[in-house]
Amino acid sequence: MNAARAAPRRKQAGQDPVKRRQIIDGAYRVFLAQGFDAASMNDITREAGVSKGTIYVYFDNKLDLFEALIEEQRQDYTSGLSDLIAPGVAPAQALRAYGLGVLKLTTRSDVVRAQRAVMAMSERMPDLGQRFFHAGPEHTRQMLADYLAGADLGDCPAARDPALAAQFFIDMCVGTASRERLYGVESDVIDDEQANRIVNLAVAMTLGAPT
Repeated sequence: MNAARAAPRRKQAGQDPVKRRQIIDGAYRVFLAQGFDAASMNDITREAGVSKGTIYVYFDNKLDLFEALIEEQRQDYTSGLSDLIAPGVAPAQALRAYGLGVLKLTTRSDVVRAQRAVMAMSERMPDLGQRFFHAGPEHTRQMLADYLAGADLGDCPAARDPALAAQFFIDMCVGTASRERLYGVESDVIDDEQANRIVNLAVAMTLGAPT
């Protein structure tokens, strides 16, 4: 059978969303436990409870599977954040909700592990690191920048440069807390009291007024 006739069969065989979900869930557990380099397709096969042939119907190789997993997680992580800064939400309320959402997200243990895995791979696979950055941190910043550009900010500092204000705001909210967990200084998700202190000050500094 030639390649032109085989390709449609492969695509059709890989359309079962339940089976794909089973493979991705198994791969997620393996990547978190072992890291990308140590994980093998045999490990993922055993964890997912499928045959190796089944995995290759859906994914060409381990990197293909890892990229699909990262993209899926990116969509899950950012889908809820966009609702927090919908048009019409007051700036102080939107920034506070968004800041808390991003801070809680970036200090989650599974997210920290995913960041470590991508960082470890990015030196020899820079394209993967760049895609992860643009799909995750950059996308998160751009959503906030778009909100600020359309919000009624008056003459507060953020109105002068919404894109830079979004970058500064996210850095203030997540910078130290995220690095503490990336380097293993802290391991737990940040507690509510500390998160509120950080985000409330970031909101006040961004809007230039008490919140």
